[in-house]
Amino acid sequence: MAKCDICNKGAHFGIKVSHSHRRSNKMWSANVKSVRVKVNGGARRMHVCTSCLRSGLVERA
Repeated sequence: MAKCDICNKGAHFGIKVSHSHRRSNKMWSANVKSVRVKVNGGARRMHVCTSCLRSGLVERA
């Protein structure tokens, strides 16, 4: 499972409940993209969630 390298956001787990109230396990994945990021003057490929990209916590290379 992909996890954000900046904020460590990953998958969340819970229980899906149908209309007839049958319960089963469910996983919500974080919206994580593989992007090239500037790190220490060079470019590096990292897994970054879209909220970190949108808030400007990383600079794209």
